[in-house]
Amino acid sequence: MEVTNYLAIKGMHCAACAVRIEKAVAKIDGVTDVNINLTTEKGRVIFQEERTSIAEVMKKINNIGFEANEIKVENVPSDDEKSKEIQMLQMEFFLSALFTFPLAWAMFAHFEWATFIQVPKLFLNPWFQLGITIPIQFIIGFQFYERAWKAIKNKSANMDVLVVLSTSAAFFYSHYLTITSFLMGQPAHSVWLFYETSAFIITFVLLGKLLEAKTKLKTTEAIKKLYQLQTKTATLYANGKESTLPVEQLSIGDVIIIKPGDKVPIDGQVVKGNSFIDESLLTGESIPVEKEAGNFVYAGTINQNGRLAIKVTKRNAETTLSQIIRIVEEAQSSKAPIQHIADKITAVFVPIVMMIALVTFIAWYFVFLPGDFYEALEKVITVLIIACPCALGLATPTSVMVGSGRAAQLGILFKEGKFLEMLCKSNVVVFDKTGTITKGEADVTNIYVEHYSDNAFLEIIGAVESASNHPLAKAIVKNVKNKIKNLPTAHQVQNIPGYGVKGTVHGNEVVIASPRYFMKNNKVIPLKAMKLVNEFESEGKTVMVATINSRFAGMIAVADELKPTSQQAISRLQHAGFEVIMLTGDNQASARTIAKKVGIKKFRAEVTPQEKAEIIKRLQKNGKRVVMVGDGINDAPALAVANIGIAIGTGSDIAIDTGNITIMTGGLMRVVDAIAISKRTMVNIKQNFLWAFFYNIFMIPFAMLGFMAPWLAGAAMALSSVSVVLNALRLKRVKLYSF
Repeated sequence: MEVTNYLAIKGMHCAACAVRIEKAVAKIDGVTDVNINLTTEKGRVIFQEERTSIAEVMKKINNIGFEANEIKVENVPSDDEKSKEIQMLQMEFFLSALFTFPLAWAMFAHFEWATFIQVPKLFLNPWFQLGITIPIQFIIGFQFYERAWKAIKNKSANMDVLVVLSTSAAFFYSHYLTITSFLMGQPAHSVWLFYETSAFIITFVLLGKLLEAKTKLKTTEAIKKLYQLQTKTATLYANGKESTLPVEQLSIGDVIIIKPGDKVPIDGQVVKGNSFIDESLLTGESIPVEKEAGNFVYAGTINQNGRLAIKVTKRNAETTLSQIIRIVEEAQSSKAPIQHIADKITAVFVPIVMMIALVTFIAWYFVFLPGDFYEALEKVITVLIIACPCALGLATPTSVMVGSGRAAQLGILFKEGKFLEMLCKSNVVVFDKTGTITKGEADVTNIYVEHYSDNAFLEIIGAVESASNHPLAKAIVKNVKNKIKNLPTAHQVQNIPGYGVKGTVHGNEVVIASPRYFMKNNKVIPLKAMKLVNEFESEGKTVMVATINSRFAGMIAVADELKPTSQQAISRLQHAGFEVIMLTGDNQASARTIAKKVGIKKFRAEVTPQEKAEIIKRLQKNGKRVVMVGDGINDAPALAVANIGIAIGTGSDIAIDTGNITIMTGGLMRVVDAIAISKRTMVNIKQNFLWAFFYNIFMIPFAMLGFMAPWLAGAAMALSSVSVVLNALRLKRVKLYSF
């Protein structure tokens, strides 16, 4: 049986680290999939538990020089460790910069344009420079040596290897010059040393890591906000008393009390009370939802006014909020297909850079400036530093993190990062009708009355229908109760199978049935009323005719109304160039009416779930990339075969489980938002890749030709990684409705 586990991994510092872990874990017998995310410092491993274990996976990761720990689903992430890491980086950077300052000042003595700057003789002394560089190189910089050794020991190379090679070359060559100049009795200021190069590189690398760590913290804001919605305690009501206990200790069936202003701690069903619940943090909808006995409430939402008694229906780890958090974390830890391009490059990048550095040294030492070891070494150091592939490794995961996090805040859940990429490549959107384009529940649309006042008619009809459980009856009663609070009692209520219901109210015999029932029994419906029946039915509405004491009294038309945003969403999709199709199991008249209202030209009615899937397969065979949007069990086959399945979260659990993306609200504008976020994220990833590739392709030749000093290369390398993260963060503010 395949199981999925999540790991927190410490010690990753560049894209090559993540690739190395993936390669090592993938070789373990029984591992079927592994994704390591450099940005979140987490990994997802899928394996067959009868062939290996999570302990074996962690042991492998630890053996190659990293630290892996299993993440439990119920664990709430803390920023404490990340904050401690940032504090340590701040201290290391401050000390490194402090020791580097005299070396930077000493550099002015070597430039003719800076003769006006006085440089203390002490700063030019090789022994002084050696003394203040040692703590930078071997105390503050020991971490680079440690990680580089672990990488080499495991037959791989990473950024740390480049840093160690370049700084060690600068330091030990300078150390050699210091000793030889002393032995030869040369003046201290006459020797050009590289100590400042080593110090600058380490200082700038630390600065880059510090800025990167701070900006990466911002990319996790979405998931942190979701965790902050969770509450740790609940008020249990048992044996007539209230007591506080941890949410983890609640059992299904327990009754808890939620007071005004409280967060709902766990999913449950209202058993007593009435209130309005703010569900915006889960669904993105700003309007509070009224809750009364029988309604469901969800963890993380906020009770606004009334006091509610809630019966617990799910365990803490199974709540809607917990599932959302799990889906968002999976999306952020998984990779978009485009990331594999970067992985393949970074896997061979460091060895290639080392070859380029060797070629650079040979070219300068033997061709450009024969015998000038100083110039050749400087160019090698610059190449080694400028070529670090950090920006390349951060290009995709940071954008996926921010994009999926932005989507989650709007109630759009991408189950994996790859769906974030695939969605924007689609060109056909197929919609189910009932519950997707429409509300999925009947509403009264028209009332026609003869011989009675409206209220008298509705009172009698509502009394009879309130005794029925039919969906149409419930829609009529709901409409009636909005106008008449207290209904009389109906007696001798009986169903008319396939047609309607009849009963007695205040001694009056009442029949409410479809027009076909009256035609079948040769009951006359007035001509004017019959015209209305035909008109309503041509619009896809269901008509119920009512007689009181065998005399025509009126009719009520019921229909499944459009969701408020359906027409706008479909119009936007068509405007953006998507082909929009509607598939429904409903009758032809109803399908035609709804399609006309929302502006869909292509639709199929009276199709089975299997036929929906077949239609999508035919579209795919014709080269179409299909998105299926549905909410019901009958949509599950179509959601499964589509390139991307989008499940409406207000629908069935089966549809949600089958879909690749879940829309927590019922409105279709979130489908438009999902596509917009997908497009913006992919543009952002390509921008990051463009910058990362441009940086390396342009800067490496620049360094080889000697147009850049080593310290400047260190600064450029650090800022390139930070720029990629900052660009990804722009997704938090990007406009969605620009297509």
